[in-house]
Amino acid sequence: MEGAPHSRQRLLVLGAGPAQIGLLRAARERDLFVIAADRDPAAPGFAYADKRALVSTEDEPGIDRLARAENVHGIVAPGADWPVGVAARVAERLGLPHPIDGATAALATTKSRQRERFAKAGVPQPRLLEEPVPPCVVKAPDRQGQRGLTFVRTEAELPAAIEAAIAASRNGTYIVEEYVDGPEVTVNAVSVDGVFHSLAVTDRLTADPPAFGVALAHVWPCVYQTQSVIETAQAAAEALGMRNGPTYTQIRVGANGSRVVELAARLGGGHDAELVEAVTGVRLNDLALDFSLGIEPCVYQTQTLHGGACVLFLLAPEGELRVVEGREEAHAVEGVLDVRIYREPGHVFGPLLRGADRAGAVLAVGGSRDEALGRARAAADAIRFVVQ
Repeated sequence: MEGAPHSRQRLLVLGAGPAQIGLLRAARERDLFVIAADRDPAAPGFAYADKRALVSTEDEPGIDRLARAENVHGIVAPGADWPVGVAARVAERLGLPHPIDGATAALATTKSRQRERFAKAGVPQPRLLEEPVPPCVVKAPDRQGQRGLTFVRTEAELPAAIEAAIAASRNGTYIVEEYVDGPEVTVNAVSVDGVFHSLAVTDRLTADPPAFGVALAHVWPCVYQTQSVIETAQAAAEALGMRNGPTYTQIRVGANGSRVVELAARLGGGHDAELVEAVTGVRLNDLALDFSLGIEPCVYQTQTLHGGACVLFLLAPEGELRVVEGREEAHAVEGVLDVRIYREPGHVFGPLLRGADRAGAVLAVGGSRDEALGRARAAADAIRFVVQ
């Protein structure tokens, strides 16, 4: 790649997968010189970068060297948990602007430490169990989302669940939580100088076990949205010391009220920022860029642009992808704002156990949540993943 003009700010983005595409697109629209780091040479987000670096986003020494060598003005880690800590610590060492410091990032990226801080602050959350008693949830304490997570219904399922959590964990441990029966919602928000701004609360439609917890769709408006859900997310952010930056908080609404499943100090990885922009006009990706470059962010008055919106994830049958058909037909469906295909021909799809092998996503809007979801499903039906 050609070197960047000196007038362009240089931004290092940790990750170039589907979860980072929205921010990478926003960075390109702002004419930033983007260096994207990802260990996958086929990562789709590289198409929006000026320069790519084949380095793992979890390789902190490698990211540190890269940031110094590229003389970047900022570093951001959207859509994935562990790189948030890497970005915060590297920025701290290099004296770069960043919404959170390394200490806050450590709390935000380690479930066990989150749990301790929530308990101290009185934030409602699923109880930690000293002894695993089904039904319960077994997790790796230092992995995001569904990695190392199992919903355990019977005693017979416990050994395999514990083994999976330990195998996924960075420190070889696991935690066990009570299972909170009830719908799961997501609060997308941003904090500016200690003021918590809730932007959109969405229903998280999930699959039944064995893909427990894997989101199939994020739908707005949330039918379970109450002020208590937003207040619970705010309490979680404040308990972790989140004074600045975006947060993505998953909450279970059980019989005894809202319970925080986890908080991520980043943009949501399921195109949540684009959904927020579609329904409120707030450009959440741009706010994340502002924070990473030391620009004073401005959260303007939110609007209600549509009656409903959703992100529906595309699934493919198991096998080697040969071709994807029906993209134009899907784009032509009324209300469909975007259709993203994550995989190129040659990719081998396995079973969807932890959300890692989604094939793509559709973003759609409508006069109501049901209309938006219906339009997204019509677009999804038009897409055909031909596999061998």
